[in-house]
Amino acid sequence: MRGDPMDGRRENPLWRGLIPIAVAAAAALFVGGGMDAVHRHQRGEKKQHDAKPASESRETGPRFVVGVAASGSALIVRDIRTGNDVGLPVAAPQGHQFHRVEALKDGSYIVAAYAAHTVTFQRLTLGKDGRPKDLKDVPKATVPGVSTAWSDLAVSSDGARIAYVTYEHARGRVDVVSTSTGAHKVWTTKMAARVGSLSWSGGTLSFVWSPVRTTGGRFTEVKHQLRTLNTGGAAGDLKLSKAVLNLPEGCTTAILTRDGKAVVAGIVKNSQMSVQVYTVAGKPTTVLWRQKVKNKLTALDTAPAGKAVLANAGDLYLKGVPGAPGIRAIPGEDLADATW
Repeated sequence: MRGDPMDGRRENPLWRGLIPIAVAAAAALFVGGGMDAVHRHQRGEKKQHDAKPASESRETGPRFVVGVAASGSALIVRDIRTGNDVGLPVAAPQGHQFHRVEALKDGSYIVAAYAAHTVTFQRLTLGKDGRPKDLKDVPKATVPGVSTAWSDLAVSSDGARIAYVTYEHARGRVDVVSTSTGAHKVWTTKMAARVGSLSWSGGTLSFVWSPVRTTGGRFTEVKHQLRTLNTGGAAGDLKLSKAVLNLPEGCTTAILTRDGKAVVAGIVKNSQMSVQVYTVAGKPTTVLWRQKVKNKLTALDTAPAGKAVLANAGDLYLKGVPGAPGIRAIPGEDLADATW
């Protein structure tokens, strides 16, 4: 399993040491005043980007991945086509750690940052070449509580609603916040369980419900069920949610498609990952792909526009990249979360 819900800090993977102090310092300079340099670089490359082939300019799928560094100290933009980083890392606000990131349909990104029992949110925008352009607060959106390695984020494609999960020990709390008014709705549970794989379909929020047992001081997830929550209905207990699908053995991650008509689930056995589509009635249909992976699957993500799918299983595995049939893999072991 991934992390301990009683730990309010992010996990500390072995690879966090790969992010050198120099990068963190450069990232701080970038947020503090480096935007001018970015803009000069963008102007210097404008002619080159204007001259790109028409076929490339017509691409409508994702071109970049935005990830949270394993340490939580910065955001990293990565080019899907090359796997290389784009521009400088973007430093977290002072005293905060980035925990989660989610893409919006307009091409911007909502980022969750945590400090002192409060989760705040920022909006990241990129330039046309993928270089970070702005990082601004979403001023009315905050969530009280402890953000842990189990916490998860989902943002409606229009950016109007943010869903975030915090924890008290192993008991989850789901907050749904309006980004325009700051109005909250809250659902809680008295049961020890992980609430993960958040995704939106209209006003319906889906999640994977994973009750846990304690063995030797460690939490172990004992089963996994996809459930849906009508966020327009009454707040209160997560018992108000409805069961959709009991996930098969080896499947811990599943999301509802944006039209609410299907489920995309990931199954990993013996380092072999299968990404499978199910009907909401539980009938398996299309196998999107099978792939040898380095680690267990921690997240699935669909692009806000189009049918592209990202699987985070050590490296990032991408299907639906414009001009790239099949599966594309890019480095991801230095990232705690990623979206496109």
